[in-house]
Amino acid sequence: MSVITRFAPSPTGYLHIGGARTALFNYLFARHHGGRYLLRIEDTDHERSTKDAIDAIHDGLNWLGLAGDGEAVSQSSRADRHVEVAQQLLEAGHAYRCYLTPDELTAMREEARATGQKIISPWRDADPQSAPDQPFTVRLKMPLDGSTTIADQVQGDVTVQHATLDDLVMLRGDGSPTYMLAVVVDDHDMGVTHVIRGDDHLNNAFRQMKIIEAMGWPVPVYAHIPLIHGADGAKLSKRHGALSATAYRDMGYMPEAMCNYLLRLGWSHGDDEIINREQAIEWFDLKGIGKSPARFDTDKLTAINSHYIRALPPEDLAALMLDGQDASPSIVKRLVALAPAFAERAHHLGDLPAMARFAASNYLPAVEDDAQALLDADACLRLQKLAQDLPDDDLSPDAFKAFLGQWLEGEGLKMRDIGPCLRAAVTGMKQTPDIILICSSLGMENVKARIAGNCKN
Repeated sequence: MSVITRFAPSPTGYLHIGGARTALFNYLFARHHGGRYLLRIEDTDHERSTKDAIDAIHDGLNWLGLAGDGEAVSQSSRADRHVEVAQQLLEAGHAYRCYLTPDELTAMREEARATGQKIISPWRDADPQSAPDQPFTVRLKMPLDGSTTIADQVQGDVTVQHATLDDLVMLRGDGSPTYMLAVVVDDHDMGVTHVIRGDDHLNNAFRQMKIIEAMGWPVPVYAHIPLIHGADGAKLSKRHGALSATAYRDMGYMPEAMCNYLLRLGWSHGDDEIINREQAIEWFDLKGIGKSPARFDTDKLTAINSHYIRALPPEDLAALMLDGQDASPSIVKRLVALAPAFAERAHHLGDLPAMARFAASNYLPAVEDDAQALLDADACLRLQKLAQDLPDDDLSPDAFKAFLGQWLEGEGLKMRDIGPCLRAAVTGMKQTPDIILICSSLGMENVKARIAGNCKN
């Protein structure tokens, strides 16, 4: 069997974290089996579906590298096909026209809640000739007794008694198809073999299976994934940091880090934490998905993001430090040399330009408030003496370290007497990577000029 999966978001908002993980699991399962991963926009709710939301979903999926194979299917454009299937079920006796008014249906629901019995429309087996001239819905005839078991690939065997399943509405009173019908028809027509989705859809599966069976279609393999919870165990929401996928992009998270983290939310492969895309495709299977809800942890996501930042080539890091600014070859070379040191301290991509601004140009850096106190009169005297004694030729990090060690010994000083104030004068900052590496990368003339500019007292 050629595996075909699908991700089917409703465009009523942005691509949230849970949806992104569902898309990832569908993508990886299809790729692992050499199959296809399709995208369907479930926009049958015309009032809540918006173009902006559709664009946001595509934007988030493209950023994560999870765009579908081929053009996305718009569910609303297939309404005629959905109606066609409902008519076939009517003609085969698997469905019926229900003329219950809203008030009548409300009264029946209240009675059903009181008695614990399911709603059975009086029109289920009524003579069609007795039908009134008024709007009607089309309902599927659910079995009245017995049960259905789904061999779910994550939840295991799950059984529901038919006595709990009401006759689902397939066509509304205005003739438009419902979500429950449209999903089944679209999955069949798209050739979907595996339905991998959140476990909040598990109850829907039992109803949807009855449409599939009535049509004589093959039943897909189901895998219902536990939802993602916050650190407190409650359902994930904005207060837990659950923003849109693109919001995390804007905060400086890398798509590789986000996919790695989402993969590990509810799926595992031994003790492996850092898993790249190629490994994920090779290793992913449904057996690795746990039955318990995963807990979203922003700190862990940030730690994984830091790992992927450190793994970037120095040239890419240098480009990120420049943040779109033009720079001379000498400054680019300097940033490439400093890149690994900056990457060790960066948690988000946006940290890099701020950390490296003193190195991204030859202008005198302004001294930040918390570093200004390090440049008192005594410190400036020491720095001015150092500047006088610095050689004219540039030094490698090892050579500069050796020079500075000899100079400190000759002056009767320790590194703590010169390091903090040298950092403040040269970078304008209190905390940076190794000041030895920084001075070597800036060059001796640049170091002298910065000391002179920031130590004028």
